Amino acid sequence: MAIKAIELLKGSGNHEEIFEVLAAVAASLGDVIDDVNTLQVTPLKGAMTNEVFEVNWPTKSDGHQRRVLVRLYGEGVEVFFNRVDEIQTFECMSKHGQGPRLLGRFTTGRVEEFIHAKTLSAADLRDPEISALIASKMREFHNLHMPGAKKAQLWQRMRKWLSHAKSLCSPKETKNFGLDNLDAEINMLVELLSQGNQQIGFCHNDLQYGNIMMDEDTRAITLIDYEYASYNPIGYDLANHFCEMVANYHSDEPHVLDYSKYPGLEERQRFVYNYLSSEGKKPSNSEVDQLVNLAEKYTLANHLFWGLWGLISSHVNTIDFDYKEYARQRFQQYWLKKPTLLDSPSIVSQDGIANGVNH
Repeated sequence: MAIKAIELLKGSGNHEEIFEVLAAVAASLGDVIDDVNTLQVTPLKGAMTNEVFEVNWPTKSDGHQRRVLVRLYGEGVEVFFNRVDEIQTFECMSKHGQGPRLLGRFTTGRVEEFIHAKTLSAADLRDPEISALIASKMREFHNLHMPGAKKAQLWQRMRKWLSHAKSLCSPKETKNFGLDNLDAEINMLVELLSQGNQQIGFCHNDLQYGNIMMDEDTRAITLIDYEYASYNPIGYDLANHFCEMVANYHSDEPHVLDYSKYPGLEERQRFVYNYLSSEGKKPSNSEVDQLVNLAEKYTLANHLFWGLWGLISSHVNTIDFDYKEYARQRFQQYWLKKPTLLDSPSIVSQDGIANGVNH
């Protein structure tokens, strides 16, 4: 449902700046915005870090509607990533021909090119043909040459988030979510998952269905939203994508994760086969199995990563999403899966919540 532009602009302390930037963007595209009331604004659902809006205005030439995307940065999310680095990544992606173009920036957000493509749904991830296209695009993404040291950023980021979560949480929350145990868990994962010669690529790190778009005519895939993107082991990015298959952020309860929908072995093998063969060379069964097994172990790191994200977000983000319950589910899954994936002991209670992770 469209809302009046003035409502969007009023919601930000720098509404005059936003309008000036939109007017400058319009001018660069050959249009004129004289009156804020000529803007049509539609909130886009599914974003959990920022607020995202489609903004339309009539073009000067033929009266058709021009469309751009306005992203208002979420409050308190600077703990998750460096905004300067994120904008650099965004601009670098554009130069590589990936994703939307950056059209304008203001203090609390930016204006982006509106991609005329379909945002995928949760069900689309399970379509074998679409899944193969995603796998190929992920491989292309991982091979991009981007700024920054080509080494895993995952562990450093998780330790930073854990420290921040402890500073925000009450003693009761710290105990209920087992935060005092997580330093040791992260150290254990680093030791176990850093063995061998693993491929490091530029990873999206948040490849849920809402960050994947497909042109319905050409079936070209575009990956969007690079806030969490960084160099990491490719096995981790695969793990993240598999974990996202249990979520539906457009349901009546978008925070609820259904782990009965986690992809089975055959589906994961097919995705990894398509990923490895996307450059023309067919992988061996052992190469596929090796990467599938590695990705499965990295799901443990992924549960801790997004569990910490959810816990911090519950304290800093005002978007209507039950971050704390989301975090509880991710931590719960970590303790449930750890014994089988790492052959390590874990004390699991009858309700399936381990090591005191409940509330």
